Amino acid sequence: MSDTSAPKPRATRMDAADRRELVLDAAMRAFARGGYAGTSTDAVAREAGVSQPYVVRMFGTKVELFRLVFQRSIDGIMAAFDAVLAAGPLDPEDDSTWANLGSAYADLVADRDLLMVMMHGFGAGAVPEIGRQAREGMGAIYSQIRNGTECSEDQARQFIAHGMLLNVLISMQAPEHPEDSAGLHEMTMCAFGTTLVPADSGQL
Repeated sequence: MSDTSAPKPRATRMDAADRRELVLDAAMRAFARGGYAGTSTDAVAREAGVSQPYVVRMFGTKVELFRLVFQRSIDGIMAAFDAVLAAGPLDPEDDSTWANLGSAYADLVADRDLLMVMMHGFGAGAVPEIGRQAREGMGAIYSQIRNGTECSEDQARQFIAHGMLLNVLISMQAPEHPEDSAGLHEMTMCAFGTTLVPADSGQL
């Protein structure tokens, strides 16, 4: 017979840093689905399981909350590239240099929430604070690739352009729907190469 008089363990309360991370994770998911314009602080609050006034007290305006999760996407990209660049030396004329950077990027954007927040951030360029952040972020990524590999301007541009093609293909779910367009499927297979697994898995 169990001892019902034994004291029950006290629930552990989250500290402020953990609550902040919980809301930021929820904001990443909510903004990934609805974009900046289509997502309210109330939607973020519901996703996080907290009140809307709590979200506003913690982060202020919607634009500031979006900018935080947008920066997470930019920082994630740069961290992935930093890991490859740190393993150098790298030769911009060696295909393996670009293959390693490309593989790191493909692995990263398999996180659909990160990818979609990044795409929504670029698409919200008309919002002054977000547009400035997007331009600064893209410029930082370009400089990171250019300086880290000592490649030419055109090589850096081509690499980033290919990355943006991957973004578009993933955001429209091209890998998951090869039956919709033979031409698009061919381009998708060409763009992803060996990093693309069978489309019915839904993963890269």
